Amino acid sequence: MSDSAINVSLQQRHPIPLSVQLECQHGELLALVGPSGSGKTTILRAIAGLYQPTKSNIVCQSEVWQNSTQSLFLPTHRRKVGLVFQNYALFPHMTVLDNIQQALTDWPKQQQKTQALVLLEKVHLQGLEQRYPKMLSGGQQQRVAVARALARKPKVLLLDEPFSAVDQVTRRKLYRELLALRKKLAMPMILVTHDLEESTLLADRIALLHKGEVLQTGTPDFVSAHPKTATVARLMDQQNLFTAQVIEHNEQNKKTLLHWHGLVLEAIYQPRFLIEQKVCWMIQPANILLHRRDRPSNGDKENPLQGQIIEYLEINGLANILVQIDKELNINITINVPLHVAKRNRLGVNENIGISLLSEGIHLMPYQALRREN
Repeated sequence: MSDSAINVSLQQRHPIPLSVQLECQHGELLALVGPSGSGKTTILRAIAGLYQPTKSNIVCQSEVWQNSTQSLFLPTHRRKVGLVFQNYALFPHMTVLDNIQQALTDWPKQQQKTQALVLLEKVHLQGLEQRYPKMLSGGQQQRVAVARALARKPKVLLLDEPFSAVDQVTRRKLYRELLALRKKLAMPMILVTHDLEESTLLADRIALLHKGEVLQTGTPDFVSAHPKTATVARLMDQQNLFTAQVIEHNEQNKKTLLHWHGLVLEAIYQPRFLIEQKVCWMIQPANILLHRRDRPSNGDKENPLQGQIIEYLEINGLANILVQIDKELNINITINVPLHVAKRNRLGVNENIGISLLSEGIHLMPYQALRREN
């Protein structure tokens, strides 16, 4: 294993399938991302010592917490873990101050109150010491839970969907607070979330999980733009996912040519795929150009397509547009354009438009049968 702050290896077939290799550095936030049932919380519970997989090896800052080969298992109370649960798990009969003090058992009795106040200040809750959890907002309860987790001087901070119980406005505020808190903490942090936008905003790296297996790790932007497989592309919510056939590699021009429903597409040079090999390919909406309707430009010549708008949605300053390229084959491509551009070009349902697929944005993956071949 590497010398990361925490290394996790979990393997088992039953009752919950797991095939996990993870590492997280000092000061890094790693997000475990995937649909419900993909094993995210199980991994977090294993790190915390609340679950023991068949084969496991967990090393945190040179301390072995779990090693099935050596029959070694450190119980939760002996692991320096800060854990923030989805429902915060605060003691309802205790004040905010008491909730934090009860986690400060390693401190001398006379210093516990002072240290609890320091932690409350760190999470911006000074003045609320004597309130009970039911008197706090969801965001305030979460901050108490974070302060209590930090009270144990953890070697790793584990966050189990901590933002799911608050409204969107509060969630945005807590995102900013967590990002600010991160700068003060040198420990590794592991976040469980099913929200791709959340992981992109908060995480240095993501580990994408599916049925207990880590399919790919990397920065959110890299995994989104360069998924290893069509399954990863789907889990990253990539809409423009198709199949084609490789027909040529041009090393001089650094282009790979694809045959796609009678069209020849130019993609960036990807020679690891064989000539005549079937592949999956995808392109992100950010790599699709809208042709100006008043005059053509040179960029319009790169993989140009014509289609009709069949869905049009304005959201967050963008126009999210579904373009039907071929009605008979049911081939549709999603594009996003700034709202002012959509307005200027008078875009809307049933309008005919031209688009170009940037070759550098066409990413190839091993062939995998899609729900419909397209």
